[in-house]
Amino acid sequence: MAEMDEMPDMSKRSERESDPELRAGGLRLAYGDRVVAEDLDLAVPPGRITAIVGANACGKSTLLRALARLLAPKRGVIHLDGRALHAIPTRELARRLGILPQAPVAPEGLTVIDLVSRGRSPHQTWWRQWSRADEEAVHAALAATGMTELAARTVDELSGGQRQRAWIAMAVAQGTPVLLLDEPTTYLDLAHQIDVLDLITDLNRKERRTVVMVLHDLNQACRYADHIVAMKAGQVVAEGTPDEVITEETVDEVFGLRCRIGPDPVSGTPMVVPISRHHDEAATAV
Repeated sequence: MAEMDEMPDMSKRSERESDPELRAGGLRLAYGDRVVAEDLDLAVPPGRITAIVGANACGKSTLLRALARLLAPKRGVIHLDGRALHAIPTRELARRLGILPQAPVAPEGLTVIDLVSRGRSPHQTWWRQWSRADEEAVHAALAATGMTELAARTVDELSGGQRQRAWIAMAVAQGTPVLLLDEPTTYLDLAHQIDVLDLITDLNRKERRTVVMVLHDLNQACRYADHIVAMKAGQVVAEGTPDEVITEETVDEVFGLRCRIGPDPVSGTPMVVPISRHHDEAATAV
């Protein structure tokens, strides 16, 4: 995979540009009459990687949809840089905030370069059409995600890992300072999972993009996130650094899973070792 340093200067955020602040307060999130979250508060650390973890149906993806303005809160408000999210014009918001949903689907026959080029749509207006800056941003995004040689291929003929990188390339080309990623490693084998998470880390470390992602793998969340938000039944149970959040007590409360926590031998971050009932006696003896 190409280094992010290859991206042209015009695609990088200015060092003088402040990190975006994304906050939510008193949220009530629901689908019709089914309430998913009530009185939910969240402050996303700017310029950092935040991982949202929790059991299935706890409200992780629903919260991400609300942060992306894909789901309007029944109550409460979300602010981006002090402005109510619902009051920001759509095109302006698309230049500030990008989202990669679960299992996105591209139109049949769409090529990789055409998909990535769609990331530049928020930058187009009737007086500003496709420019050299757009062209450079697209090719830089393809290079950064290792997709240059596949640019002419259609998205539907790619492998799962390649397809996911193509969608991430589109988000990279969009050039937003905030990226929301819903389970970006879904359907990927382990090697491609690490590849994608390394790329996300590059975007954060080298361009200070604020990243919020939903992850299922607690050990990967600990390795790659600066800040972890643990959710249960639509509420934030714990948030903070991996060391503060991923404890045996919190894992038991959030997932109903007994475990042992030790240091990851590679990263030194917390590593979760689940205890199944078949190994319970052995774990108790230890």
